[in-house]
Parts: sequence; structure tokens; C-alpha cells
Amino acid sequence: MTDSTPRVTRDRRLGRDLRVSALGLGCMGMSDLYGPADEAESVATIHAAIDAGVTLLDTGDFYGMGHNEMLIRRALADRARDDVAISVKFGALRDADGGWHGNDGRPEAVRNFLAYTLRRLGTDHVDVYRPARLDPAVPIEDTVGAIAEQVGKGHVRHIGLSEVGAETLRRAHTVHPITDLQIEYSLISRGIEQDILPTARELGIGVTAYGVLSRGLISGHWTASRQVADFRSASPRFQGGNLDHNLALVEALRAVAAGKGVSVAQLAIAWVLAQGDDVVPLVGARRRDRLTEALGALEVELTPADLAAIEAAVPRDAAAGSRYAEAQMTHLDSEH
Repeated sequence: MTDSTPRVTRDRRLGRDLRVSALGLGCMGMSDLYGPADEAESVATIHAAIDAGVTLLDTGDFYGMGHNEMLIRRALADRARDDVAISVKFGALRDADGGWHGNDGRPEAVRNFLAYTLRRLGTDHVDVYRPARLDPAVPIEDTVGAIAEQVGKGHVRHIGLSEVGAETLRRAHTVHPITDLQIEYSLISRGIEQDILPTARELGIGVTAYGVLSRGLISGHWTASRQVADFRSASPRFQGGNLDHNLALVEALRAVAAGKGVSVAQLAIAWVLAQGDDVVPLVGARRRDRLTEALGALEVELTPADLAAIEAAVPRDAAAGSRYAEAQMTHLDSEH
């Protein structure tokens, strides 16, 4: 970390008693789905995040089929374990070719997945443990109940959920308090505002927002001529006329950002930060320069006039194309 790197000086509470930095680091792209990554730079980025005051690291046991957890273990080898909260998603079934084969939320699978996660991370507990998606064959009560058993044993500190609707959130919360819901939330993905976010707030459940830059689409760094060879090539928002429309929204946002003297990415992240103290954006920085840019969002204060200008530039539901390809949407509890 350099002297010019912004520091995280604020924290936020998730659920009843988990306090984390106001910005979290999503580590997925360091191992999977966004093309090759430099492992040494990834470790350096995690170190820089921790040095800057980031205390929430988010991963999944299926990111790189375990590689991401082992990467985090390497990064934390010379750090105090309890300086960070590690959030882990589980349940996605992969194969050796990187394919996807549904989700497993059976109680016996919960115990199995967790045992391997603890070994790969080199720790005796996970701070937040959550199914990545619902298993339609297993009641959410059974999955959460199995995680609650691990809370009782000390292997899990808090229970989270990911990409579920309001009804599922309520059902799960009756079994054990849910600390946070991890779900996509950005300027161009605002569907949670209607039912899911109000329900989470009613129940005292925090939100860890992923996709705050919509997989780079609204980062200000994407161009129409950019060739993409990763999973985004199948995303409707990155295709043809949809991409042209969405990049026009980014240019409107760029004008607002220029007026504030900040980057497009910083403005987009700051907008998510402004949605409430119970919302913690996850930034998927794979390099230190991108991390530094993202951290700068913490220094952006948005006035009511700024928020109105952002809304005018990127109105709700203005994006063209859905978040996922149709085949991928079958894994979501509710599209939003």
C-alpha cells in the first residue's frame, strides 16, 4: 500500500453483531471466471486491502474449484486471522472442465463442504457461511439448520444467504438469525429495492452487494470494441445493441462523475454506499490499482443533488438486457 491509497475509516454492521469495513473485497476474479489472473498480484492486492482497513474477504469454495480459498490462505499466512472476516459461499457443483451442475444444499453436503473449506483456508472457523444458490430439492430450513449446527460447534460464526427472494429470507430467518444477504445491487441492477431490501431491513439483515460495477460494464473502463472471452460473453448486457445502449448510460454517468472530480467507478460504488449503512459493497479488484480506485469511493460524499443527477443519468430499469443468460437464471430464487 502506498501513501496515496485511501484508507477505510468507517465500518458497518451486518445483522445483529457482525461489524465489517464499509467496503469488502470480492476475491472470485483472482481464481475464476474473468480470465487469467496474476497470483502474486492477487496476494499483493489482498495485502493492500487489509493494510487499507478492509476487513471483509468474500470467496466461494467453487471459485477455481478450491483455488480461491487456498489463495486467501496464502495471503493470510503472515496476517492475524481475526483481523478479517471471511465469507464463504458453498454448494455449486463443478466439474474438471469448469462446468456447472446445479447446487447441493443437503445437510450432509453442508458438513462435507465446510470440512474441506476449513482445511483449504487453514482455519478453524468461517465468519459467514452461505449457500451460493438455493437447491430446489432441499427446503431452505434444512440447509440453514445444518449450518446452525456448525455455528453451535464453533466452525461458523454467522449464517448468510445469497440470491434469494423475500419469502425464502423470512423462512430461513425463523430457523436461525441471518446476518446478511449477498445479492447483486448496482445502478443498473436495482430489483431488490421492491421487496427484498425492505424485507431484509424489517428482519435486521444486512446486505453485501456484489456486482456493484455490473461485472465491469459500468466501471468506466469498458469499451464497445473490447473483446471478451470469459463468462460475460454470454451475458445479454454485453451483447450487440444492449451493450451500445448500456455504454451510453455510462457516458451519461461519466458526465456526472466529471462534475464531482471522481471516476465513473468511484461514483457507481459511492451510489451503492449511499443506499444505507446496512449495505456493504463488494469490489472485485484483482489488481492494486483497481483497489485504490475503488477505495476512493469511500471519500465521495453524494448530496441530494448528486443523487438526483445520477438518477437522471441512469434511471431505474434503464439497462438493456438481463443480468444472466436465460439458462443461468434457473439457478436464481427470484430474478431482480
